[in-house]
Amino acid sequence: MQVGSLDLGNDYVVDKDEKPTSIGRIQPELYQQKTQESEDSSKNGSAKNCGRINFSLKYDYENEALLVNILKAVDLPAKDLCGSSDPYVKVYLLPDRKKFQTRVHRKTLNPTFSESFQFPVPYDELAVRKLHMSVFDFDRFSRHDMIGEVVVENLFEMSDLSRETAIWSDIQYATTESVDLGEIMFSLCYLPTAGRLTLTVIKCRNLKAMDITGYSDPYVKVSLICDGRRLKKKKTTIKKNTLNPTYNEAIIFDIPPDSMDHVSLHISVMDYDLVGHNEIIGVMRVGCNAEGLGRDHWNEMLAYPRKPIAHWHPLLETASFDSQGSCPSPRPPASP
Repeated sequence: MQVGSLDLGNDYVVDKDEKPTSIGRIQPELYQQKTQESEDSSKNGSAKNCGRINFSLKYDYENEALLVNILKAVDLPAKDLCGSSDPYVKVYLLPDRKKFQTRVHRKTLNPTFSESFQFPVPYDELAVRKLHMSVFDFDRFSRHDMIGEVVVENLFEMSDLSRETAIWSDIQYATTESVDLGEIMFSLCYLPTAGRLTLTVIKCRNLKAMDITGYSDPYVKVSLICDGRRLKKKKTTIKKNTLNPTYNEAIIFDIPPDSMDHVSLHISVMDYDLVGHNEIIGVMRVGCNAEGLGRDHWNEMLAYPRKPIAHWHPLLETASFDSQGSCPSPRPPASP
């Protein structure tokens, strides 16, 4: 594992006025159900009537690509006050983050798309790929409303894909895309004698695309948290137009041994935006009070002082992160 040296010039991508410090002892309303039973089932996550989508699949052996044809949708719910919607579909072949998107069809609940998309993928990888389709209602002046989604986890359940196979599928109710946000790999190393904690951001993979190009401009922000307060934050460099950035950058915090039980690290993978606000791609936390792997990684670091311990961590949405009782995080940036 390659570990880079701490570069103060790179470390402060945004907050250039910060200086390294040591810390001492740290103390959907139009489709309401007609009965209470159906209302309750809806609240419990049961599927609402979100319509159906018709699509076809075929594998192109010559070009080693999966051909996905979004044909049409029927019986979509009305999202606009006029009793209609302006639907379009986003298409992913997970775990890749690159997405395709159909044209928007105005004022219809039964759109005909007839648009084909090509995903380069070796045939022997199809068994572990998932096809994800998200149906949205376009809104010119505010955030687009999600109508629902379809996830095909086993592509070969439909056919062997050697010939075009048309499929009808129910659109499942969802308010946010259940697309994975990606993972981050970093190492932790603590030197008790020096009171120095080194987090080396190694790389990320399969990050969620945040730009219309199908890519992101990711950087990693690491905050030192104590008792719900952010004491310090540092950042890596920005990697342009990638969903799989490699950093190998070390971020160092000076923390006395008797303070290690009181602190945690809040790690945010951000998408840099030159014009608008930087957006959060995903977050996670490590520390003795963290959840799951975040706690295990921290304890492993303490059990093996002076040794860099590296792990992959899945990224979480900010809302999910906070609901687990984690340290408060900065609010997501408002839309420009």
